[in-house]
Amino acid sequence: MHPPGANTVLVRHGDLNTKTTTVKRYMEELLAENLEALLSDRSIPGEIERRWNRPLIHTDEDRVDEATAAAADTFGVVSASPAVTVSTEKERLLEVLEETARACYDGGTFAVEARRADKTLPWDSEDLAREGGTAIWEAVEDEFEPEVDLDDPDVTFGVEVRKGVSFVYLESVAGPGGLPLGAQEQTVAMISGGIDSPVAAYEMMRRGSPIVPVYVDLGAYGGIDHEARAMETVRTLADYAPNFDMQVYTIPAGETVDVLVSEMEGGRMLSLRRFFYRAGEVLAERVDAHGIVTGEAIGQKSSQTAQNIGVVSRVASLPIHRPLLSCDKHDIVEQAREIGTFTDSTIDVGCNLVAPDRVETNARLERLLENEPDDLLERAEAAAKNAELVEP
Repeated sequence: MHPPGANTVLVRHGDLNTKTTTVKRYMEELLAENLEALLSDRSIPGEIERRWNRPLIHTDEDRVDEATAAAADTFGVVSASPAVTVSTEKERLLEVLEETARACYDGGTFAVEARRADKTLPWDSEDLAREGGTAIWEAVEDEFEPEVDLDDPDVTFGVEVRKGVSFVYLESVAGPGGLPLGAQEQTVAMISGGIDSPVAAYEMMRRGSPIVPVYVDLGAYGGIDHEARAMETVRTLADYAPNFDMQVYTIPAGETVDVLVSEMEGGRMLSLRRFFYRAGEVLAERVDAHGIVTGEAIGQKSSQTAQNIGVVSRVASLPIHRPLLSCDKHDIVEQAREIGTFTDSTIDVGCNLVAPDRVETNARLERLLENEPDDLLERAEAAAKNAELVEP
């Protein structure tokens, strides 16, 4: 919902404000580039204007809601509001509040949330909120009995006054927060296509790190559907980053999985993870990535106990990032739904055939090395070197 005549999106960022002036300016440039890319990818007309701490998107009124949604999908954005641009004259602001109330307020409680950044004006935020509330009340009182609720209103009239210009809006659409994509170095993201790994990759992107998606082909233990769901989730992630390359490296692992299944019972899944990490590290060196991203969470699976995670991590010298390490499964599922990867992640596949009947929850590295194939890491290195680059 937006005020009549709204053709501007007010974009708010958060973590950027904690940076030095030079870093903040650099990150604001990245944010503007990413906003432009999302608008272009969705064929939404819009021009980005950078001023103060509020990037603006100037667009058409009939597309302002779509532009707001695009901004709310942009990493680094805390919230976005479709707004009408107004002068800083208080009388004009009150007129716009009256017009907005007549057009958009038809019952329930309301409040005015006013912010005045221009301290040279002869009135403050409290004056504007009080007089604005009166203007709204008088605009609708002949139609229904308005009611003020400053704690939990049904409708909030937002007013932001900056130097030389003001904005009136009715909603703030939450964004992902974090940092603009590209603000950090890229990382290799191990994408299985399950629920967790795409969410973990999204979280790294949210903190500014572009990802290099990697899919490990399990051969007969994965299959076409296993690969298809991984590719679908990458396509969904790519929608959030249209100006970044999201081609997928596929690493062949079918022969190695056959060997692990035939030769190992206890610790098989841990050795497979060691294969993943070593292959991921070799590929990271190849593409100049600075870490490996996985969707592991402590205790979610038998292979993900704190002890097991510690053991398998020792195979890599690069950092292994686990953004979901302390997350509950319910929260991960909810986030997968929110970002759009959940449905594709739940396609039924056969990769659970790799898991042994007896699970290892308290592994010791020495014992694991005794049981796994002597050439496991060499296999991983060779597989990474033979990785193929494919379009998701």
